[in-house]
Amino acid sequence: MKVEFAPLSVPLQRRLQTASVVQWVFSFLALAQCCTVAFIALFFTRFWLVSALYAAWWFIDREKPSKGGRRIHSIRNSIVWRYMRDYFPITLVKTAELDPRQNYLMGFHPHGVLAAGAFLNFCTEASGFSTLFPGITPHLMMLSLWFRIPFFRDYLMSGGLVSSDKESASHVLQKPEGGNMLAIIVGGAQEALDARPGSCTLLLKNRKGFVRLAIEHGTPLVPVFSFGENDLFEQVRNPKGSWLRQLQHRLQQIMGISLPLFHARGIFQYSFGLVPYRRPVSTVVGKPIPVPRKHRPSEEEVDQVHQKYLNELCKLFEEHKAKYNIPEDRHLEFI
Repeated sequence: MKVEFAPLSVPLQRRLQTASVVQWVFSFLALAQCCTVAFIALFFTRFWLVSALYAAWWFIDREKPSKGGRRIHSIRNSIVWRYMRDYFPITLVKTAELDPRQNYLMGFHPHGVLAAGAFLNFCTEASGFSTLFPGITPHLMMLSLWFRIPFFRDYLMSGGLVSSDKESASHVLQKPEGGNMLAIIVGGAQEALDARPGSCTLLLKNRKGFVRLAIEHGTPLVPVFSFGENDLFEQVRNPKGSWLRQLQHRLQQIMGISLPLFHARGIFQYSFGLVPYRRPVSTVVGKPIPVPRKHRPSEEEVDQVHQKYLNELCKLFEEHKAKYNIPEDRHLEFI
């Protein structure tokens, strides 16, 4: 394979953009492991007290990821995220106003390989979420497993990430005065296994828990489609029924996380590596869908709201796909 190296004359601005994305990929793939090793290793050094004190703090603070987290505005507003935004670039598109006196539940689609659009738009201010939706505080759900890792949990919470359990969701959606937004990547880790350029396949047909949650709290549902999310990485071919897909599903059942075998470009060359391609991502936020409140909705009531959500998501996709170079004959596929 011929390797295409990056030219030496690349402007500093672009190098900084690449560096910002590299650190984000590292954080996604390896920071949790590094934090775990550091926490354990410190116990065997003269700095053992650091880990001992953190362990005590960790125990006291153990419920925080399910209680709205602990965002740090200086981290959300870091210049690093603006460089990351410009690398692709990533943009956030508003199609309707959101009333800050209400809470909202956003369904984000598709997951993509590393959920770049969801992270940048809802866990940082790089794309101007607070300017587009004044008075709304975004929270993004993440697998509870990651909040059990020392140091890493605090980094996650600093951006507005919260634990993906019902208690956590209820805490965000029960804010009496409104103004909270809970974003859920509905397809989850399993959907990442279908993330490849051109794919419009969403794992959504039987995903109804988020709809039930919205009905129980009377929270409007907001469909969100991130155009270009699946175009950032190539993925090793893993058709349904193949040994690789079966292995990935088995690992996902055991660990709770999927392991897509993805690749794109490198840091100093464009031929191979784990750095995403420079391809635009446009996250389009649809209009709110009113949801009737009922403490214990029936299956029929959940199905009705779920179908309405699917219809609105399809409508959002069809209305905007031409702007983002999606072929006219391509439509959403729900599995």
